[in-house]
Amino acid sequence: MTRDLQIVGLRIGRETYGVPISLVREIVRVPEITAVPNAQKYVEGVINLRGKIISVVDLRKRFGQTDVEPDKKNRVVVVELENRTVGLIVNAASEVLKIPPSDIEAPGSVFLNGENDYVTGVGKLKNRLVILLDLNKVLKSSEVCHLDELNVAPVEHLV
Repeated sequence: MTRDLQIVGLRIGRETYGVPISLVREIVRVPEITAVPNAQKYVEGVINLRGKIISVVDLRKRFGQTDVEPDKKNRVVVVELENRTVGLIVNAASEVLKIPPSDIEAPGSVFLNGENDYVTGVGKLKNRLVILLDLNKVLKSSEVCHLDELNVAPVEHLV
């Protein structure tokens, strides 16, 4: 028997996206973010999360939304990607969702080849659809490496 896919639901605009629960480290309120010069427009900057400096990407901007307004429901979803910790700003983060494999459509049947190659499938959950994401492709390796460059050097190097 195949197990249900366990994902964390993320709201971006009116859509629900899903990322594997295994990638999510925690979900926090949006803290103060320190801007980083010359970063991509969807990179908000860096935050200090319990002593660890991590880069923060606004997933709403990454997906092309232009009318991004701060809201009390906004959250930073802290994920682990290729041994890097990255924060993703979303409109809201929901509960863990369980989707049976039989209720997941392959992306090829929904999206054209090459279009949105970061979509791994579309899950049917009661009366809504959940777009399943491959975060490694959402933030391509070169972009994730660039995020590492944004992280501030350890304090001992600054003294």
